Amino acid sequence: MPHSIKRIFTWIFWIFVLWAIFTSPNRAADLVLTIWEIILNGFNAIAVFFDRLLGG
Repeated sequence: MPHSIKRIFTWIFWIFVLWAIFTSPNRAADLVLTIWEIILNGFNAIAVFFDRLLGG
């Protein structure tokens, strides 16, 4: 993907993020918390997997 197209999509993404925060801050915060929980649960699952794999 050419660099200019990537830059345009990056700007569109950040404009959308700012729009979402300004128009609905509570929903935006809920979304960030939900994404954070998904990431933490994923790392937790990986840790449990390797712990059991290594006989812990």
